Amino acid sequence: MGGDHGPSVVVPAALKQLDREPELRIILVGDREVLERELKSCGRLGDDRLRVHHASQKVEMDEPPAQALRNKKDSSMRVAINLVKQGEAGACVSAGNTGALMATARYVLKTLPGVDRPAIITALPTITGHTHVLDLGANVDCSAEHLFQFAVMGSVLVAAVDGNARPRVGLLNIGEEAIKGNEQVKEAATLLSRSDAVNYIGYVEGDDIYKGSADVVVCDGFVGNVALKTSEGVARMISHFMRQEFTRNWLTRIAGLLALPVLRAFRHRVDPRRYNGASLVGLQGIVVKSHGSADELSFANAIQVARREAQKNVPERISHQLSSLLLERRAV
Repeated sequence: MGGDHGPSVVVPAALKQLDREPELRIILVGDREVLERELKSCGRLGDDRLRVHHASQKVEMDEPPAQALRNKKDSSMRVAINLVKQGEAGACVSAGNTGALMATARYVLKTLPGVDRPAIITALPTITGHTHVLDLGANVDCSAEHLFQFAVMGSVLVAAVDGNARPRVGLLNIGEEAIKGNEQVKEAATLLSRSDAVNYIGYVEGDDIYKGSADVVVCDGFVGNVALKTSEGVARMISHFMRQEFTRNWLTRIAGLLALPVLRAFRHRVDPRRYNGASLVGLQGIVVKSHGSADELSFANAIQVARREAQKNVPERISHQLSSLLLERRAV
């Protein structure tokens, strides 16, 4: 029920993904009357791979997380996460209030043993394919231990969903030299360099994210969120400038028509909708956050992210890796 568009986007996106994946089943959580009306308008009321689970409340996009957690126990968000907790659903996908989603998921599902704080991770396009970046805003202040845990969780997730046995893990910093960075980053680098749990390649800088220098880029939530929002702004600026230049006069309009196939291919490669779906990694269950302004294609991609992580049992894999690390540390 959340996000900028609510059921008018979520329902068609769910139906689109059902058509793509024959084994997928979806539970739509929210106001039954609204959801069934939307399904009826799509001509899919009564689909045996989709059911509606009623929730009487909705978390508003500007609602404080503590208030949502305390007063909205029958919200679509809370009910959906409860279904994951109860084993009725393999994952939860929401376009709603990010703070409320994180607070509710952490309260209901709890963190995995060995995880101090969950993190937000998502894929970003690179020259060579894509990379995963975490944390993107869940934890503004992080210790070296938190960054180390993020690195382990990110490495396990990428190994599972991308089939990459030894993903390269880089620590985002203001330079590649050992003397650069604050004390938390330096200490995290020491922890990572001493561990065999991840394939640590050292410091990476901001431009390395899009070069594809690392498969996993680790940072605190403050830095990660600024980097993400800056990237989105640059992408919009480039798109705006290109439209301006190709519509400047009749010659540039002709040039634009000739370049249309290239421009469409470029747009497809960098289309942020193809990378929608950020995972709240480190929980005892799978929760994926969709962008609030997501359209059908974007939200369908978030569902695909959740389905892939559920198939690969990502929380169980992370738990196993962290349990092994804890045993090693106790032995030392």
